[in-house]
Amino acid sequence: MSSRRVRVVFESETGETYGQLRKNVDAEKKNGIRNSDNKRLLKSIDYSVERLKMNPMAGIQIQRKLMPKVYIQKYGIDNLWKVDLVDYWRMLYTIKGDKVEIVCFILDIMDHNRYDKIFGYRKI
Repeated sequence: MSSRRVRVVFESETGETYGQLRKNVDAEKKNGIRNSDNKRLLKSIDYSVERLKMNPMAGIQIQRKLMPKVYIQKYGIDNLWKVDLVDYWRMLYTIKGDKVEIVCFILDIMDHNRYDKIFGYRKI
């Protein structure tokens, strides 16, 4: 990878979801809950964000023909990447950059059922 600076930025709606997850984990801590699905998911997201800062291409690139139109229309993207999180959750992001920096925009964090629905996968 080049020596360009790498930033990871949450798209606004996804950032709100991430912030709410963090609040939920904080509330669980105050209530004495040391381990939960929320905490595992938050830890998995945070770990993945750190990995992307070291290598923006750490995820799995989704072929252009398989990219859901909703992301192309909503964000005007031409690349889409996936990171597998804990408990079959997925994080979708796009990479944009110039000569100075690379920015990974986190577009969505979703459970496996929603991921299947968005990508048109069906249960057999």
